[in-house]
Amino acid sequence: MLNRKGLRALFVTRERPYRRLICVAILAVCLVGPARAAGDYPLVLTLDASASVATAAVTSSVTIHVDRLMEENRRERVTDALTHSGYGNFLNALRMIPPIGTIEVQGRTVSIRYAREQKEATGRRLVLIADRPLFFLSADPAKTRAGYELTVVELRFDAQGGVTGTMAGAARVKPSPDGPVLNDYAEAPVRLTTRATRQ
Repeated sequence: MLNRKGLRALFVTRERPYRRLICVAILAVCLVGPARAAGDYPLVLTLDASASVATAAVTSSVTIHVDRLMEENRRERVTDALTHSGYGNFLNALRMIPPIGTIEVQGRTVSIRYAREQKEATGRRLVLIADRPLFFLSADPAKTRAGYELTVVELRFDAQGGVTGTMAGAARVKPSPDGPVLNDYAEAPVRLTTRATRQ
């Protein structure tokens, strides 16, 4: 038969494992929290797109689907190819890695193969590169399209959940300390904004 002291000892002994489990659970939440705060994936966005071509204004919508960010070793591989071997070798390296999402405009789709996110003072920046051009806005058939073999999207997310950015539907990239960045484009980049809520 247990006296009061024995019951207290039994209760404390049984309580300790539960306390440990609770502490482990709290620690896991603390560790996972910041990682998810940087951006949740898969990510699906429908954005308003606007551009000016000659004397006309063009508006459309863009759907961006990112399954995940690219693996670090693959990011280093394509970045090194661009930095040390040039744009042509970057294209070859990029097209050899598996797609991680899509960009779609009016039924045309290209595969995202480069996706990198970076924190900024006011939010975060996401750079997406697809391995093919998505569109050419030029009405001039004589304008060369050679070399503009990528679609490049740069998005900025603010603390309030707003999204703004640009998209070059036919572009080239160059190396920078932050990775590949837009170098040249067939037409001025399209402006992207959070889609307005329809009343």
